[in-house]
This record gives sequence, C-alpha cells and structure tokens, in this order.
Amino acid sequence: MGSGDVKYHLGFGSEVETTSGNKIHLKLMPNPSHLEAVDPVVLGFARSSANNIHDEQYDKVLPILIHGDAAVAGQGIVYELLQMSKLPGYQVGGTIHFVINNQIGFTTDFSDARSADYCTSLAAMTQSPVFHVNGDDPEAVVKCAEIATRYRSTFHDDVFIDMVCYRKHGHNEGDDPKFTQPAMYALIDKHPNPREMYVKYLLDNGEDDAKDLAKEMETKFWADLQDRLDDVKQRPLPYTYQAPELLWKQLRKATEEDFDKSPVTAVSEENFKKVFDAIMTIPEGFTPLKKVDKLLKDKVKLFNDESKLDWATAELMAFGTLMADGADVRMSGQDVGRGTFSSRHCVLRDEVNDKPYNRLANIPGAEGKIRMFNSLLSENAVLGFEYGYALSSPNALVLWEAQFGDFVNGAQTIIDQFITGAEQKWNRMNGLVMLLPHGYEGQGPEHSSARMERFLIACAELNIVVTNITTAANYFHALRRQLAWPFRKPLINFAPKANLRHPGTYSTKKEFLTGSFQELIDDNYVVAADVKKVLFCSGKVYYDLLERQQKEGRKDVAIVRLEQIYPLPAKQLAALYNKYKNAVWYWVQEEPLNMGAASFLQMNLKQINYGIIGRKASASTASGFMKVHKAEQEEIVNTAFTI
Repeated sequence: MGSGDVKYHLGFGSEVETTSGNKIHLKLMPNPSHLEAVDPVVLGFARSSANNIHDEQYDKVLPILIHGDAAVAGQGIVYELLQMSKLPGYQVGGTIHFVINNQIGFTTDFSDARSADYCTSLAAMTQSPVFHVNGDDPEAVVKCAEIATRYRSTFHDDVFIDMVCYRKHGHNEGDDPKFTQPAMYALIDKHPNPREMYVKYLLDNGEDDAKDLAKEMETKFWADLQDRLDDVKQRPLPYTYQAPELLWKQLRKATEEDFDKSPVTAVSEENFKKVFDAIMTIPEGFTPLKKVDKLLKDKVKLFNDESKLDWATAELMAFGTLMADGADVRMSGQDVGRGTFSSRHCVLRDEVNDKPYNRLANIPGAEGKIRMFNSLLSENAVLGFEYGYALSSPNALVLWEAQFGDFVNGAQTIIDQFITGAEQKWNRMNGLVMLLPHGYEGQGPEHSSARMERFLIACAELNIVVTNITTAANYFHALRRQLAWPFRKPLINFAPKANLRHPGTYSTKKEFLTGSFQELIDDNYVVAADVKKVLFCSGKVYYDLLERQQKEGRKDVAIVRLEQIYPLPAKQLAALYNKYKNAVWYWVQEEPLNMGAASFLQMNLKQINYGIIGRKASASTASGFMKVHKAEQEEIVNTAFTI
C-alpha cells in the first residue's frame, strides 16, 4: 500500500457521461501541498496523452489548472508555464486557468501579496484573456466557464477565469481568520452564502416558489449524495482504462531481488549496424558545420580503426535501438539538441539555411519517435512537465538534462514531492531519467556538484535509482534498462563533463552486443592475491586514480567502480570484499566529506570495513580557485595511494 497520503492529495480518474451523451475521461492528478507544483505535471500529462492517445490532436485533451489568488501571483512556476505555453516542445493547445480568488493568502491581505492590480495580471504577457467574475453570481460563473472553453477550443490559447469570492472559514475549519482580518470577517459573517443569494435572485425575478424549490433541491441533493455513496460501495462505477493505463497495469512493483542483477539489454548485430549507420549518415542536400562534419567523421574513424564508441555515440545508440524496438524517446533541457558541452550533436543545423536535422529521425524501420526539445531557461516547470509526460508514457524513455548538475536545485520541490515520493504516497511509478553533469574540474561551486547527497538522503524503499557511470557501454545499458525492467523507476544519473571525451570512457562494439548494466566494475589490471589496498569510488575520480595506478604500475592497489550507488549492490560488494580479503578498503570521493556518497555509505554499507578519503567538510560544494582545486585533487589521489 505504501505510506499513502492525506485524502485531499490523492489523484482520481473517472469516466463521465455528458448531457450530450459523450464520454469524457476526467483525471485529477495527485497534488501535494506545495503551491502550484502540480501545474507542470498536469500539462506534461496532457501533452503525453495527446501524443499517445489522440495522434497529437491537442483539442482532444483539456488541461484545467485551479489556482488560488495568492499562489498564482506568488509562485514563479505559473509564469514559467505561460512562457512555455506556445513553445513547440510544451504546447498543449491552451490551458484553462481557474483562479479561486478569495482575496487572502492564508493570513495575507492582497495588498501584501502582489504589486500588480490583479493576481491574474501575468496573463498579459501572452495576451491571454482574463474573465473577472463575481463568485456570488453562479450563472455568470457558468457563462464565463463556457466562454473560456469556447475560446480555448477556437484559438488554442491559455485563458483565465478570475472568480472573486471569499473564504468562509480560516485556512482550515479550526483556524480563526479574525486574528488577522477582523474587519473583513465581520463582513463575511453577515454575508449570505451563494445559494441563499441565488434563491433571493430567483424570488426577485418572478419565481414565486423558488424558496420551496430550493429546499426540495437541497434535500434531494444530500439524499442523492448518500444514495450514490452507498451504491458505489456496493457496485463500483464502470471505468474504461485508457491505453497508457493498460500499459501501467502490465507492469509490477519492484522487489529487492530485482536489483541483484540487471536484465540483459544487449542488442543484435543487425540493430547495432542499422542504428549506427543511420546516426552517422548526413542526408543529401544538408550542409553541416565543418566542425560537426569532422567530429562525425572522427567518430566513424574511431569505430572503424578501434571498434570503439564514445559516450555521445553510445547515448544515441541507446535512443536509436529503443526506437527500433518501437519505443518513443523524449528529451528536453537547456541546449540538449547539441548538448551543453558540445558532445551530443543529435540535432544539427544546416550551415547555409539554418534548418535542423535530427540524427535519430531516419532509422530504417524504427516505429518509435524521437522528440527532442531545447527548453526555456527553467528547471522547475520543465522537470515537472517531463515527470508528467512520463506518467502518461510508461513505455517511452523520457529524459531531462540539467545544463549543469548544480542547477537541479531549482527544481527541488518537484524532486521531493513527486520524483522521490510518488510511488509510496500515491502508488505511482515513473521512469523519468534525470541527467545531471557532475564532477570536480576546477569550475567553481556552481558548476561542480549536482548534490548527490540530496538524492541519496531521500533513497529508501527502492524509490529511485542513482548512478555515476564511467563507461559509454554501461551508460548505454543503463538507459535501455529503464524500459527492460518489468517496473519503472526514476533514474538519477550523475553525468560526465570533461570525461565525455576521455578515451577511458570509450567502449568496444562487443560491449553493446553482449551483457547488461554493471552495478559494480572490478579491476582487471591486478591479481587479487597481490592486492593490499582497494580503492572503491564512483564517477570521474576513477580516472584520476587510474592514471596514478597505471603511471606507477601499482599492482598492489585495486580500483573498484561503484556505478550504481542506489539500490546499493551490497551482495556484489560483499563478494568483492571476500575476493580482496587481505586488503584494506577505502572509499574515495572528490566531494567534501559532508557531501557525495560518504554519509550514505556509512549508514547503509555495513558489510565491509573501510575508511573514507575526500575533501574536508565544507559549506560550499567546491573552491572557486583552480589552484586550490588542483591542490585538493592531488591531495585526494596522494592520500589514496600513500595512506
């Protein structure tokens, strides 16, 4: 059952028959008490539903966002969504924003809540219409809803309804709003409710029996509610599952045994060749930049001469082979088309006419689609959008890449409320992949660490997968594993930057045609009986340690790579610990001791004894001075080999 959540956070789905006889799937998304955080999730889900169920006809899906006045004015995520509303990667055919404007944010008067004239003033930037309506006039509210729906249907634009009303009680029924708004609530106490006002309106406008009819209707209303509740308890309402829901029903929950060994994700020689040739072929009439043309030729030369693939090629091979298997791939983030570090070059630009060409677009026989979009400068809304998209696309590989891993902290609410907790709270799996460039290269505190410790501290109950991968082939298998599993898990991958081009990360063709993801990689340079020290590590620091080991010919020091940090491959580590039973073990990390994986391992890895080597504890993630960085990095490596 998971931990569950309070009832007003839970999502719901139903099939509603309208007065015209049409059936509509009505979906309420699970929504936490973090203002507006669910908004991008709703829109991502809507976009995915339109793509998968309705052949990209966005007028078949209608997203409705319900805001509070204080939140719509105060949470930047609504602004971000409006900026996204007409962008090719995020448009959903228009959203209806319904603002319940009770003129008070918890205990804050509107005079303290915004500088704009209206809470909906932000609609002006996209010229979205705003209907201001009195909540005491139900017929006018209904009319506004009708006009807004017609507008959205006609112009495929966002539209706002600003329903000005009031909150009868405080933030909850136990709260006394008079503490902060005594004058306003003195008026509210005397103010008749909307039903009473509507009855008076009917009486004043010629309906003589309005009062009696209203009482009858109210009595019948409450009786109908009780009758329907009793009926549903006995006979649940019929529901027709939509296509994505049927796909979710084919999946199951993960168990600890599932993580003992990864499923086989190798590809056939035929598929390998088909995809490789497709991504390395530039179509006739397309003029790539000379730099890009040379880069692609170098990749082909590397393969022809050494039968090796680099990191970026391995990634496109993962995408392409999944598409050949029939799966869609969607990726977004800042500059993802070329890659922040000019490595991916998936989307090329014609040097003459600036037209784009996606290298994954022409894989022979591939039924899967590639959807790759450079995002606006946003983490919070875009990550939420991709999470929502993945929620409605269980068999698609959905990825979001941070420009630098550090920037992911701008989306912390989405991570905490959805990505790490949704399976336990709401029984909702998700296969979203987050790529977070991470590694200490002297680029300062804002470009070094993706804050691995923040993710690891949230790891429990097999909720997410955390990797820090060192080879192109292992990255390839990690991406393919996302859809090979009979369940779905968010994958948080701490991705390389400079190491994107490190020859040590290159992998041979054979590694793509055989095997599966390796959670742990042993050292094949040493003989176990001769090993006196084991340095186990993760990610970029491995190559610093490897360089020293090879330079000094240290056969007495084994370097073991922990490619997957959570779920921790404890059994595999225990087997290696037994293999190197005469050695002293150390965990080596680049991050300060209060960051990285050190604390997580101390808490969770009890089967082996080991020391810890890393930067001294620090308030900042990294030094801003290259000289200091180099000295610290040297000290880590020196300590590892001399201690």
